[in-house]
Amino acid sequence: MMENLWSKTNILHKVKMGKKVEKSFSKDRHLSSAAHHDDENSNKTPEPDLELEKPHKCTGSFEKDFTELCKQNAMSAIPNVLLRQKSLTEPIELPPKTYTTKPIFEYLKPSVQVEMDNPDKFDTVTEVYVRGWKIDATMMEIFRQCWLTLDRLHTINLWNTGLTESTLHTLATFLPQCLNLVNVVLDGNTVKEENWSELLGLESLIQHLSLRHCKITDKGAEKIGKALGHAKWCNTKLITLNLSGNLIGDVGAQALAEGLRMNRTLLSLTLMSNNIGDKGSEKLAETLSRFPLTHEEIVERRKLLSDRSSPERKSPTPSRRGESKDRPGSVRSTSTIEKTKGTKPSAKKKDIKEKDAKEGTKTVKKDKEGDGRGSKSKGSVVLKAALKVITSATIADATKSVTAKKDKKPGKGRPVPTDSEDADLMNSDGSDQLSALLENGEFMDGQYWIAGNRVLVNLNLARNNIGEEGLAAILKAIQYQTTLALANENKPGANGLLRLQLHKNNFSFDCEAYRKLTDLMASKDPMAKYSISPDISK
Repeated sequence: MMENLWSKTNILHKVKMGKKVEKSFSKDRHLSSAAHHDDENSNKTPEPDLELEKPHKCTGSFEKDFTELCKQNAMSAIPNVLLRQKSLTEPIELPPKTYTTKPIFEYLKPSVQVEMDNPDKFDTVTEVYVRGWKIDATMMEIFRQCWLTLDRLHTINLWNTGLTESTLHTLATFLPQCLNLVNVVLDGNTVKEENWSELLGLESLIQHLSLRHCKITDKGAEKIGKALGHAKWCNTKLITLNLSGNLIGDVGAQALAEGLRMNRTLLSLTLMSNNIGDKGSEKLAETLSRFPLTHEEIVERRKLLSDRSSPERKSPTPSRRGESKDRPGSVRSTSTIEKTKGTKPSAKKKDIKEKDAKEGTKTVKKDKEGDGRGSKSKGSVVLKAALKVITSATIADATKSVTAKKDKKPGKGRPVPTDSEDADLMNSDGSDQLSALLENGEFMDGQYWIAGNRVLVNLNLARNNIGEEGLAAILKAIQYQTTLALANENKPGANGLLRLQLHKNNFSFDCEAYRKLTDLMASKDPMAKYSISPDISK
């Protein structure tokens, strides 16, 4: 009995052990199959997520487009788009009764400040301000996509944003596509390559450019001077240029003066707090007074004169054949004239001429009976009628031109110059960009001299190294401009500088040249009126 029980217990134990072994084997098989399935999934290429690959299309709402593009580029910290705080000149609203506090570091985080026509709509952004954080290539590309859809954007201010040569080049390439953008402020950005002149290219629409404290040297000033103008081309969009607080010396000032020789659009130039001395100021004074044309400029002047006179020339098209189909009816070849001289008219032609003569006598008789004008022929009547039409047309054209001049307001564009003396005024469409070369001049010592730049209105040379020699040259230039303005008082045109700032230079205020200069500019300076306190008694 005991043996049978022992054998039965052994059998049951073996059966249980077998079941456990089978369970373990089944688990191992399941794990191996799962691992094999995972390996197969890992080897498979993942299916693309269509939602992530779709690029965001800008809709014109700046806040939405900016955040979506930043997320698409996987940026960890996305700058906030905030409404720019109002200036202190505007009335301040009363503080609210309930308010919330923020940590001080919230105000130091990168943000994009904007100004809008409608504060509730981000598609009406007019000005964009970025201050104190670096704009890399990715962020510049995001700005490019956003700004191109803003129709009302007219001002961009990127202060101390760490621009480089590549980011500045990208900015200069897409700014002309922003059609309403006219104000660009890039103060506090130092670029080693100094490729600032790319902002003033052929397609540039910038009217007001500020490059203060950008550490621009003579190298960058030379590039900017060439972009302002030269013998073959000049910028016709830029109105104000601010280069204060840089490292421009005499060489850079001379390059800027060379650019102003042909430029007739720039109204204000600020060169405060630079290293300009007497040589640079003398070159600027020469540009403002009068200067001789170089050989290249004379060649371009002759080209312009020939281009102006070429439409008036009318010459018949040359042809080798005597009787050409392309020859106009009024021009006859010599061979045909000689042939007609030698031959006699045929009988048919004689009959036709006799018939024409009889019809002509009949018409003359009818004219005599109807008009009663005696011996006046039909040809004289036709000539008188033609003269009447011509005179009436000329009178009508003259009256139209006079009424057009009267109705034209000064604020609606520039008048088209009619006389050769007003050729220095440039057309608004920029068709005659080199019109400064067409000014009337005079020959002196084998050179052709023309009047200098009289379009520049404001010149700031304060806080430089200008001495008495440079001051004397500037005084002569202002005296020349005043005499020229008095001589052409009745003729439209520019009258020269109206505001000149020369304080804190290397000369004393007691010198005679400075006193004369202040007396000349006192009557011109429009800002001098506001410095005098008004008489309350009147």
